[in-house]
Amino acid sequence: MSEEKKITVALAGNPNCGKTTLFNSLTGATAYVGNWPGVTVEKRSGVYKGKKGVRIEVIDLPGIYSLSPYTSEEVVSRNYILDEHPDVVINVVDATNLERNLYLTTQLLEMDVPVVVALNMEDLLKKEGASIDEEKLSKILGVPVIGISALKQNNLSGLMEKAYEASKEKRLGKSVVNDSSLTEIFAKAVPIYQKREIANPLFHAIKALENDEIEIKANAEAYNEVNALKEGDERDYEADLADARYLYISRECAPLMKRKASEEKKTDKAPRLTLSDKVDKVLTNKWAGIPIFIVILLVIFHLVFSEDFLYLQAMGAFGEGIVVPDLGDSAWTGFFIGESGLASPGVLIMNLLNGFTGWLQGLVAEGFAAIATPEYEWVSSLVCDGVLGGIFAVLGFLPQILLLFLFFSILEDSGYMARVAFLLDRIFRRFGLSGRAFLPMIMGFGCSVPAIMNTRTLGTDNEKIQTIRVIPFFSCGAKLPILTAVSGGIAIMFGMPYVDLITLSMYLLGMIVALVSVLAMHMTTRREKVPPFIMELPAYHLPQPRALMIHLYDKMKHFLKKAFTIIFATTVLIWLLQHLSWNWTYLSDEGSSSSILASFGQFMQPLFTPLGFGAQLNSLGWVFAVAVVTGLMAKENAIGTLGTLAVSIGALASIEGVGDDMVLATMIQATGLTAGGAIAFIIFNMLTIPCFAAVATAKSELPKGSFKWTIIFWLVVSYIVAMAFYLMIDYVWTIAIFVPLFVLGLVGLFLYDRYKTKKENAECGSPS
Repeated sequence: MSEEKKITVALAGNPNCGKTTLFNSLTGATAYVGNWPGVTVEKRSGVYKGKKGVRIEVIDLPGIYSLSPYTSEEVVSRNYILDEHPDVVINVVDATNLERNLYLTTQLLEMDVPVVVALNMEDLLKKEGASIDEEKLSKILGVPVIGISALKQNNLSGLMEKAYEASKEKRLGKSVVNDSSLTEIFAKAVPIYQKREIANPLFHAIKALENDEIEIKANAEAYNEVNALKEGDERDYEADLADARYLYISRECAPLMKRKASEEKKTDKAPRLTLSDKVDKVLTNKWAGIPIFIVILLVIFHLVFSEDFLYLQAMGAFGEGIVVPDLGDSAWTGFFIGESGLASPGVLIMNLLNGFTGWLQGLVAEGFAAIATPEYEWVSSLVCDGVLGGIFAVLGFLPQILLLFLFFSILEDSGYMARVAFLLDRIFRRFGLSGRAFLPMIMGFGCSVPAIMNTRTLGTDNEKIQTIRVIPFFSCGAKLPILTAVSGGIAIMFGMPYVDLITLSMYLLGMIVALVSVLAMHMTTRREKVPPFIMELPAYHLPQPRALMIHLYDKMKHFLKKAFTIIFATTVLIWLLQHLSWNWTYLSDEGSSSSILASFGQFMQPLFTPLGFGAQLNSLGWVFAVAVVTGLMAKENAIGTLGTLAVSIGALASIEGVGDDMVLATMIQATGLTAGGAIAFIIFNMLTIPCFAAVATAKSELPKGSFKWTIIFWLVVSYIVAMAFYLMIDYVWTIAIFVPLFVLGLVGLFLYDRYKTKKENAECGSPS
């Protein structure tokens, strides 16, 4: 039996050309399909099994517009082709946007690698009454060309057959640029690389002429020699080469797209607006675009988090109020209807899951009570409160997080998120970020872990660092218990009935702090010119259910993998510290005030004095310090810790049937916490170091040397903002101090930025 042949095929193409859809169709892998430029941040691999006797490994490279080092995606794709030497590159081209997509093709052709051009979306092209002469295009480019539909899986076996045949023969790079003055310098530059036996000499020579940053670092000697050829020549070779490529495409390739006579007449009369164009007139309108997006976000958050669906209760639709059905001791009481109103879909799903886990936890507790002897009471507590409590703490918020992901996935896959990035780019650019940074930030409302991972699409290290540092300020689902419970406690204790207003204010405060922080970093330690943000707006289309489920599964898997184990382990650790004394004897709940955890809380308590929940509280005030520390492990633990300690310190006889807001109100009363201290507690937990899973993710994603400063940044910002609000709420006269200080700080930033800009311009010889 002959040994199976192996070849590697790399998929390269523009964002939104259908490249990842092709990858899924060829390999059956679960790579996410989306309309966000750079959605495939790292190469993904799978195996195509449709060719007998040949094992074809398919690599899905990030979507890119060129092979110039403007973004990390372009660097990843370029380095893979140059360094990993795939047997063949399939260049996926959106056939409906032929001219724009072929620019990347002209650069790929300059490499010494076999190339096959796949004209994707052939079905849409036919719908438009157009066709492309594949045979002539193949002759012009000098490589095989084949029409396919990745979505409908048309002609994929023919594509892979051509790719396999192309991989058998070596191919030398060829430039489409035939400008006489450029070809003359090519003839001198290419031998410089050939004599040094550097692979892909034509590609490297052209990059040297373009003053490519990566090329300068990788082949300094050869670059210097090529640069010497340009002595006295003031031409901008990068611009000239780009113009020459586009001229070639428009002159030689564009005419090969033919339309039916009827379609050509329509085109001659007036430009025909597509449905996407008509929708964009509204959704990307200069004045209406952002307000529409804010309304969409409000609707999404209402559907996921509201306990008063459609605000029916607030509008008095139920008269005196909703009468909650009396279901006795049933675990399902209040799931569909509660005192606040009808449950939104997100709250309903969360209630259903929590009802099931609560029933299961109670069942296990009853089982232990029936078989355990008093001396083994700790086993029941460990299993029910420690192990199951840790697992269910994670699962409790998973439905809302996944529902939020689902809505955002629909916005991404429909093509809308690309428009939002376009709208926000103009605003973000003033703060030192491009519109590309928007998606990771907004994902922070669901979970910081995937949001931080999504910063891989950003163009520079500085932009990535700034975005990762402010993502935790966009309150994730795990912080919701802190926001809602403490806001409810404040409403009960201090007569502030506007719980929703307090919660919304905390969300807005987080976003404002994020923008101010980015502005400060951009003007001081992270100064740089914002990189260009080039993005093609895809046509609107209905999201594919399969793609949505793949995205949802991917996010759920990541959440459980990254966060589940950490939260589970830390919850068990918290239980142990709460039930062990310093001489390692077991303590019941009633005795946990003398536990290791309590001692630690009393030691940490003075640190939070400037924030209003430190030494100024009575002897029980240490509980808030402990809640802050456990919240660092997992934000959900903060309120759970306070609930458990409410029983342990005697503030409550039992928390069974008592809402989180009442637990917090009782703790506020028992410790002497003020309204300002309670607000500061929310702010500090919202802005400080995120959960361990997010911290671990940030460490893996941040450039070397910036992780330590990021931790310090989170601590300093959260401490200062929480302290300022505590003092301004409890000591109103301090507003006269903090507001002028804030204004002076902003003025100082702008003056410093102006000074640095003048200095930088002077060093570069540019006019100020």
